Amino acid sequence: MTSDDIPIGRRVASWRVRRSMTQQMLADRLRRSKSWVDKIERGARALDRYTVIQELAHVLRVDPEVLLGQPRSTPAGTPDGVDEIRAAFARYDVPQSPPQTDELRWQVGHAWLTYQHAHYGQLVRLLPGLLDAAQAARSAEVLVHAYRITSSLLVKLDEPDLAWLAADRAMAAAGDDPILAATAAISVAQALRASHRDRLALAATLTAANRILPPTPDPARSRPGDHVVDGPDEDRTTRQLHDHRGESRAWAVGGTLLLQAALAAAGCGDARRADELTDRAAGVAANLRGYDDTHRTSFGPIAVDLARVLSAAQRGDVDEALHRHSTLIRREAWRRLPAEYRGAYLIDVARAYLQVGDLRGAARALVDADSVAPAEVRCRPSARTVIAEIARANPAPAGVARLATLVGLTR
Repeated sequence: MTSDDIPIGRRVASWRVRRSMTQQMLADRLRRSKSWVDKIERGARALDRYTVIQELAHVLRVDPEVLLGQPRSTPAGTPDGVDEIRAAFARYDVPQSPPQTDELRWQVGHAWLTYQHAHYGQLVRLLPGLLDAAQAARSAEVLVHAYRITSSLLVKLDEPDLAWLAADRAMAAAGDDPILAATAAISVAQALRASHRDRLALAATLTAANRILPPTPDPARSRPGDHVVDGPDEDRTTRQLHDHRGESRAWAVGGTLLLQAALAAAGCGDARRADELTDRAAGVAANLRGYDDTHRTSFGPIAVDLARVLSAAQRGDVDEALHRHSTLIRREAWRRLPAEYRGAYLIDVARAYLQVGDLRGAARALVDADSVAPAEVRCRPSARTVIAEIARANPAPAGVARLATLVGLTR
């Protein structure tokens, strides 16, 4: 049995013993019950949420990748397998015996974790089978998430048209479920922005956000649940948003849509609107309290601050962007973001440093991105241009020179 074959619960148990901790000690430090720890270690309870694995890894003093059994080395170059994903989209025959929905949900959770840890080579191999199984199961929730993961990965691999197809399939699978449709709209916006269709992305995100959020939330007075929803779906939408578990999730999805809209507005050159949308998202984030990130948005105050940096850089206010950046990466909330999220952001920051001719700053951001999420730097075609530009310096910063060699670039 290889490291990848060992269940994550057994890895938790092994590291707990190595740290001379009882189940009760681990439970106390996690502020959970001993029964919860026991179920995790026995595999009776799924451990498929990134934030929980991060908490466990922090207490056990190991890297989250160690608990996940993921390889530390990341090969350079775009992973092979996009054609297999494309072929999965073209298959319309449904297997006679679809897998159990609970098993599929576990597979989807594992795929999200693989994505959030930026293990793109592994994910590109997993997705064709997951897509086949999800289409056979005919569960709207499973289908939407499977297509969203696929769309997000394809954006990373510079396949925006195929990413848009996956996002569009997610939207179709969501049907008239307002929250699932809103999560699918996040992927639609990301794919459209990757295709430089910012105006379409802006329209799509605002339509979806306004369906699940009040038009003008007041952060001083609004709370999750204080929704005013207009239109023919008012009763059903309101019931879903007012569910005690669903209301914060809905707001997190809506806030993410507002940030996507803000970045699209910045891409259109509309700085005022970008600021207004970001401020509105900040009001949403200020009212979130302890929601579980079921829809994998990573939304919160730190996400709003990152969007402010990227928006400022897009409109040319690079000094403001870099000043904000230097402050926010010192925050604990920054370190709790998924590796994929941080790595992608740092590459964008490297571009901002290049805008002002600061090669050292750009190199530092790029090397930091490689340490956080190597595949973001080594596997994404868009990152190669950043590496190449920094590597042209004479002499090239050592870390970037090494990356240029790894990805096959020559000076």
